[in-house]
Amino acid sequence: METYYVDVHCHPALKPYSKSFKYEPPKQNMLDAGRKNSIWHYSPPTVLEKFVNRMVTLTKFTQTDMTALAKAKTKVVIVSLYPFEKHFLTRNILGLKGITDLLVNLAASISQKRLDYVRSHNSYFQELIDEYDYYMQLVNEVQKVDGIFYTYRLVSSFKEIEENLQQETESRKIISIITSIEGGHAFNTGLDMNNNTGKKEEVLQNVVAVKNLKHRPLFITFAHHFYNELCGHARSISIGALKKNQDRGLNSGITPLGIEVIRELLNNDQGKRIPLDVKHMSTASRKAYYELLDTNYASENIPVIASHGAANGMRSLVQWDQTDYPKRAEMFNNLDINFYDDEIIRIALSSGLFGIQLDERRIGSKKAIRRSKIYFPNKRKQLIKKSLLVWRQVEHIAEVLNKEGLFCWGIQSIGSDFDGIVDPINGLWTAENIKDLGEELLNYANTYLDENRDKLEEFNRISAQVIVERVLRDNAMEFIKRNY
Repeated sequence: METYYVDVHCHPALKPYSKSFKYEPPKQNMLDAGRKNSIWHYSPPTVLEKFVNRMVTLTKFTQTDMTALAKAKTKVVIVSLYPFEKHFLTRNILGLKGITDLLVNLAASISQKRLDYVRSHNSYFQELIDEYDYYMQLVNEVQKVDGIFYTYRLVSSFKEIEENLQQETESRKIISIITSIEGGHAFNTGLDMNNNTGKKEEVLQNVVAVKNLKHRPLFITFAHHFYNELCGHARSISIGALKKNQDRGLNSGITPLGIEVIRELLNNDQGKRIPLDVKHMSTASRKAYYELLDTNYASENIPVIASHGAANGMRSLVQWDQTDYPKRAEMFNNLDINFYDDEIIRIALSSGLFGIQLDERRIGSKKAIRRSKIYFPNKRKQLIKKSLLVWRQVEHIAEVLNKEGLFCWGIQSIGSDFDGIVDPINGLWTAENIKDLGEELLNYANTYLDENRDKLEEFNRISAQVIVERVLRDNAMEFIKRNY
């Protein structure tokens, strides 16, 4: 079984682009992989870094640098462009800027000069374009990895992906990069934590500009960590010193400006629609968005995307405290940033996509994470236990959909959030470990089918190998083909 994968949400540029601010001129993507401001810079976790991550959840190593993706035999990846939000830095702790900067730097592994720049700039939109340009600087430049010549190309259609695949040889490989955006603040809203700053005309112009980029984003994660004047967000920060910065707009709905932005994003007059990724949106915002789809867009099948999420095992946005799967719900993290069963059904009915986030803080309950731990070094046992956290998500989505008489293996994918501010599942440290995950998922899928095949609708009785290949790449590829 081929175990290469398509990651539908990751941040290869976040660390190297941030490091580039230490050099003159800044924002330069260096071809020399030995430089930390190169997207090819390979820095897998050391034994010490793995230990530190286990102890205090810090991820200082790179996970989806282009070299790691090459070693993982990646052919297609969806990268998230993310203008780093000012409000990680807005409030000083104990009146000291340095403490805030230290916490953020530890969590995100970026440079002090980058933090200073984030504080001083006045355009998230320019930040978005600068990161986009960072990727563009090394398009078609060649890098040798393990004796094979690799290059990457940003693509603007599924047809271009097919062309890249046809051009590959045994010694020359191409990684096709699709862009997405994380956070509607990218249109230049939410600059001030306490006051609205977004100007309607400018914001809508920026939306149009994004839709007209040569490499149009496949989707946009509409909300993120802080209030963006477009919609409310879900709680996502647990660090006590930074948590309060999230309070404004928390759990609120979609604003009038947000509605106008959504309408422009979903406008498909020129075939440039950008659908929404509902991760990070508050439950009130998600309800409002679904209602908008059911009314204004009822005649159009606009896909609903959760690019890097997890199921919480609860029944619905309305019956948020009830579950039809009590034993499994005990193993899930019951947070409203995670997704309810009725949302899983909606995603499937819309031919959408559900990227499973490889973050221990999201994918399982404290009980599940505790049970997944090993206390004596054993790579095999660790992979078996940690892969179960992912398999439970795949299985739960399947059972929810099968119960509705739907094809149940068609939306699950990998949305790792690697190189974002994540606590990776131990053992699944980087893109290179997805091969190991795939092998363990195959074992879990075989066991599941042996025990539950008769409970599945006949059309859902596919082989374990096909299930895992769908999760790793085929569902994502089919989604891209339909929508790009």
